[in-house]
Amino acid sequence: MPTLQVRDVPEPLYRKIVALAKAERRSITQETIVLLEKALQVSSQDTIRRQGLLDQILREEREGKYAHLPDPVSLIREDRER
Repeated sequence: MPTLQVRDVPEPLYRKIVALAKAERRSITQETIVLLEKALQVSSQDTIRRQGLLDQILREEREGKYAHLPDPVSLIREDRER
């Protein structure tokens, strides 16, 4: 199994990891792995969710769902001329 060494961890962050590890009855290493897994999973899920929303917006745009909305360029130009 690969080894990861992290240097210069800020003291407050280290203390939080130690406290979480103690509360969960894990080693610091185990807790750090759990935290990394959670962070990467959330990041991956967010990316998938954002891509789904973008796909939905693009699909609706192609279907003409937003045709009734005013052109944003003309709105910005009008606002700047005030």
